[in-house]
Amino acid sequence: MTNEAEVTKQFSPEMERMAAKRARERAKNARWDLNVAVFLFAVLILVIILSTYTEMGIEVVAPIAIFGLVMVWLMGWRRGRQLYQEFYEEEIARVEQDLERQEKKEEETIEEKVQKALRERWR
Repeated sequence: MTNEAEVTKQFSPEMERMAAKRARERAKNARWDLNVAVFLFAVLILVIILSTYTEMGIEVVAPIAIFGLVMVWLMGWRRGRQLYQEFYEEEIARVEQDLERQEKKEEETIEEKVQKALRERWR
């Protein structure tokens, strides 16, 4: 977290918000991966088997279904948090690169102006 705070001090708050927003959106879209889908499918199959082929009542099947859904939500939430951290670091690195490119362009243009002025002076 301290590294994150040090890096973001160099940027404007608007740039940091945009990077965080992009990272949040990317994480939100990617958190439901194949593992979560397979687990959800397994819970669904278990609930169908318990309710159809056994004499278990709703008192047994409902808690299993609820537990499965809660676990799926927790897995997705945890994965989303992990992805957000990764994507946030990527977005901050991208912003750093953009700033470096802009600074380099500005330096080059200043250097070009100085060289042009020197050439004119020597003529």
